[in-house]
Amino acid sequence: MAFDIEMIRKVYSNMDNKLSGARKLVGKPLTLTEKILYAHLDSGIPEKAYSRGADYVDFRPDRVAMQDATAQMALLQFMQAGKKKSAVPSTVHADHLIQAKVQAETDMGVAKTTNKEVYDFLGSVTNKYGIGFWKPGAGIIHQVVLENYAFPGGMMIGTDSHTVNAGGLGMIAIGVGGADAVDVMADMPWELKFPKLIGIKLTGKLNGWTAPKDIILKIAGILTVKGGTGAIIEYFGEGAKSLSATGKGTICNMGAEVGATTSTFGYDKSIESYLRATGRNDVADAANEVRNNLTGDPEVYAESEKYFDQVLEINLDELEPYLNGPFTPDRATPVSQMKEEAKKNGWPLKVEVGLIGSCTNSSYEDISRAASIAKQAKEKDLSVKAGFTITPGSEQVRFTIERDGYIEIFKQIGGKVFANACGPCIGMWDREDADKKEKNTIVHSFNRNFAKRADGNPNTFAFVASPEMVTALVIAGDLGFNPLKDRLLNEKGEKVMLEEPKGWELPPNGFEVDDPGYQAPADDASGIEIIISPDSERLQVLTPFEPWDGKNIKGAKLLIKAFGKCTTDHISMAGPWLRYRGHLDNISNNMLIGAVNAFNKETNKVKNQLTGEYGEVPATQRAYKEAGIPTIVVGDQNYGEGSSREHAAMEPRHLGVKVVLVKSFARIHETNLKKQGMLAITFDNPEDYNNILEDDVIDITDLDHFAPGKQLTVILHHADGTSEDFKVNHTYNENQIEWFRAGSALNLIKSQNK
Repeated sequence: MAFDIEMIRKVYSNMDNKLSGARKLVGKPLTLTEKILYAHLDSGIPEKAYSRGADYVDFRPDRVAMQDATAQMALLQFMQAGKKKSAVPSTVHADHLIQAKVQAETDMGVAKTTNKEVYDFLGSVTNKYGIGFWKPGAGIIHQVVLENYAFPGGMMIGTDSHTVNAGGLGMIAIGVGGADAVDVMADMPWELKFPKLIGIKLTGKLNGWTAPKDIILKIAGILTVKGGTGAIIEYFGEGAKSLSATGKGTICNMGAEVGATTSTFGYDKSIESYLRATGRNDVADAANEVRNNLTGDPEVYAESEKYFDQVLEINLDELEPYLNGPFTPDRATPVSQMKEEAKKNGWPLKVEVGLIGSCTNSSYEDISRAASIAKQAKEKDLSVKAGFTITPGSEQVRFTIERDGYIEIFKQIGGKVFANACGPCIGMWDREDADKKEKNTIVHSFNRNFAKRADGNPNTFAFVASPEMVTALVIAGDLGFNPLKDRLLNEKGEKVMLEEPKGWELPPNGFEVDDPGYQAPADDASGIEIIISPDSERLQVLTPFEPWDGKNIKGAKLLIKAFGKCTTDHISMAGPWLRYRGHLDNISNNMLIGAVNAFNKETNKVKNQLTGEYGEVPATQRAYKEAGIPTIVVGDQNYGEGSSREHAAMEPRHLGVKVVLVKSFARIHETNLKKQGMLAITFDNPEDYNNILEDDVIDITDLDHFAPGKQLTVILHHADGTSEDFKVNHTYNENQIEWFRAGSALNLIKSQNK
């Protein structure tokens, strides 16, 4: 029996009534997205039609998923909420803290020793609060969720931006910060601005070297990293139905890279087949009974322009493989044009390492297609020119591909198999000689390729491609190699071509696993004690943030004006810093150390207005905090792009930053700032960004009349004695203003629970 089958049946049994009410209110056919959203309203039966991109709406998600790096802070917050048990089915997945260095068995042994304190904490706190725990080695959160928990028509939130992966099974699955997870686990409604809708019609069918990955790589090039902000992407058309469920998951996974709230597909035969293959016949049977509710109405797809805010169409028959990068996932280049593009831009053509797997591309289909290319290297007497690593997405996938001989094929061409964990995708890759910072190229099937993300080297040019394309480039060792038409010279001096990849959508002999790595929570948690040592470097009991004092902000110092792209990786780096994700004070020592200072174009070097000297960002901010001086961070467009990590909001809050003022925010980060009681505001005129000087003292006025839709005023006091002011905007509603007044959303929950 599937996990939480009774919950799933209850969701389905209530859908008809809810959607009937929604149709009457909306007065038109419904998209799949609208069906799922209206079926999960906090109010139950819909009471009004909501305006896309305008109305804040309270929802009741069906479940919560957390990975170990974010779960620590989420559960430390939940411990303060005054609840005995999570109100909804929830899980924690130990996948982020395992460093990739040697190979799976060795790296797992090191991780279990190094992270024992954290794993013990997560094992006990999940036991205490009725939460499932997937132990280290069980797999990457999003692959495990797809295999065990995702279901068509459901709604889930997760403390990782790639929670959206579950859209491959027809869910609305949304990445959030830990404070949002606390809301849902504490039986509070979860708030989201009703999203706009982007419809993507897929026609034709993938063929040859093209893969589902190429669909989202092309879309990223069209929409850019912020083109999906505030929107849900819904895929439809015959081309969508032709894709495997895991291929759909890959596409939804990388929807995070265009800023989309989430992405989803309608229920179809491939989703049903995947549910049955992963032991969930009961879910498939239940879904079949309500299948009309699990896809958009026919009229929507027949005249899509009438029902979506934006519509794109992609013909899969004509799609070619893509390579996206370097340094941003939306720089899309067809493989046929890469050699010319690389030469023009000075990108290193020699491929040093190829990496496949991750939460984005570690399905059985991905691995089998990549293995079909790797096998040809031996058969065609080709020497492999680059390093090669494989990261299975789950123990179930790893066990099955080993049984079917794929791991042996990879090892025969020098492949190194890492643990079932995030590894290099999130910077947990101890790459040899990366500290030399040499200019080099890597290719991978991951989702992000920001500077320094994989190996910490700012001069590593990382390109994103499908697993089969990565494997071909590993064999060729040449970024400009086009397997559709280029030949390779083998060890016999013959020119040979790689044949197009072939694979299996699902394992012909079924999935198999000895120990999936799951720990069910205790039936009786009364005797379970959660111990956190006061001397711990990795775990720290939280102290509530101070409420707002009811006054305008006066005399604030500028901490940093960030220049250009400032992602959550720049604000709170991952990699080695992951070890401190449960200790707010220690991890705050990485706050904004990757952001570029607009005044000197350097990282982690800002002017301390108290001394006139330049120093590291965290140390400078600690000096302001000790002096009782409020500070402000200023940023550019799409500030906080990337991961859902709420540490990027909690660290400045903990160190005393009062305000973040930017040209525009990425959705998750803006919400995280609000949840932690920060003032998150945007320039009314983006050009005012240029008026902020390094020595400015800044006031924020009109806060004493803080209200939805009401602008605030920023006053700049320049060092030369002159002043100027300008208007700024915010998106706070009444409820979010209460978070601000209380000092955080958690403070408000605690007061309400009392």
